[in-house]
Amino acid sequence: MHGDFSRLTFRPDKRFSAVLAQQGRVQLDAEANEQVRIDQHRQRTAIGDIIGRFGGPRGANGFKLTYVPKDKAPASLVIGGGRYYVDGILVEASRPPRGVPVLDDPETDPTPAPPAEWTYWDQPDAHRDQERPDEAHHLPAEFPFLAYLLVTEHLVTAIQDPEIRETALGPALPDTTARTKVSWQVLPLTAKDGLQIPERPTPENLMAAFDGWVERGRATGRLAARAERPARTEDDPCLSAPDARFRGLENQLYRVEIHAGGKEPTFKWSRENGSVALPVSTVDKTWVTLAEGARDLKLGLSIGDWVELADDASVARGEIGPLAQVRDIDTEALRVELSVESATGVGRPGRHAFLRRWDQRGDARPVQEGRWLDLEDGVQVWFAPGGKYRGGDYWLIPARTLSGEVEWPRNERGEPLLRPQLGIVRHYAPLAWIPAAGQLTDLRLTFGPIAQHVVSEL
Repeated sequence: MHGDFSRLTFRPDKRFSAVLAQQGRVQLDAEANEQVRIDQHRQRTAIGDIIGRFGGPRGANGFKLTYVPKDKAPASLVIGGGRYYVDGILVEASRPPRGVPVLDDPETDPTPAPPAEWTYWDQPDAHRDQERPDEAHHLPAEFPFLAYLLVTEHLVTAIQDPEIRETALGPALPDTTARTKVSWQVLPLTAKDGLQIPERPTPENLMAAFDGWVERGRATGRLAARAERPARTEDDPCLSAPDARFRGLENQLYRVEIHAGGKEPTFKWSRENGSVALPVSTVDKTWVTLAEGARDLKLGLSIGDWVELADDASVARGEIGPLAQVRDIDTEALRVELSVESATGVGRPGRHAFLRRWDQRGDARPVQEGRWLDLEDGVQVWFAPGGKYRGGDYWLIPARTLSGEVEWPRNERGEPLLRPQLGIVRHYAPLAWIPAAGQLTDLRLTFGPIAQHVVSEL
């Protein structure tokens, strides 16, 4: 998550059960956030142990699907309301009721009432686009296919939801906190996508085939990090200790993130956890107009910086756009000229577009496995050979000036340990098998309440 954090300290292997404050001490964001993660881990683990990998409550089981064949409009799915649990995470499918406006004449309300249930095309977190001709947005034209639920959790800041910001603090101060949000998407899966369809499909062997597809698609990349003092340095010895391996002048939280996955993966990095993001109001080819300026130079943009233009839709769909270099900045008009145009459709009104700054001195770098790669100020990373990467995979590396080191797990000999990516964590559940129009097999699981009537003992 691209938040303005000092570091993220939760590690389930340490088996901590609580964070306890001590009197007279400084309160840190990392400690409060670790307590949140401890509680979340315990809750979701317990729910998963009781319910299983996925399931919905009897009487309120969500995500019942109904296939609507193509007519004048593209084929669609109606998504029934209710609740479903995936890996212990509560996922809610019910469509919220429309707000009631105050009108002089209530009978003249021009706003049509929304449908009672979500559909494939208007589901809130998928941003499907009927106007795009590519098959990635449409349901398959041929049968059979399996419909499944994809669940992720992402960070929401005042850029995505302005109500988070306390306006009484004024525009000069930053937003105080961020939120995490569980997002869900109902998506199709076919043999072309890698699903190995059984000869005689049953709910049991379809679930096994789906599990195999999930496992084959998991990212396996691992990374290690260290600080190594450069052989030659021109640092002022009054600013950095002579024996410091990390040569930076400020504490940093480095983020190494996979930009493009696949057979030729690339990565980008940020010394601020990718938290330097500026809201965008309009996009006109290579010119971008910002909704507001940066708070200071350190958290702003300069000519030559590398940035990424994204919005709610591109983030939800996992679409990787090109990195662009800042060519010109009109400070008074809050306009920024980029070296390349944005990806098609990015920056549409209502999708909370933003520019995210990255700190490498060029475009995304190729992932070179089996060797130490320099970032800056002595910070180095190592990608383990044989990894499989997906766009958005990331690792965090705290670097501290007092120790002159990065904080990274090591073995007893002091050697950096390889660690899997921290995210993006994806959770999956099969929902329905659709072998033909008018045919559908429900693959959801359900559970009943544990409580029972008291039986008197005689």
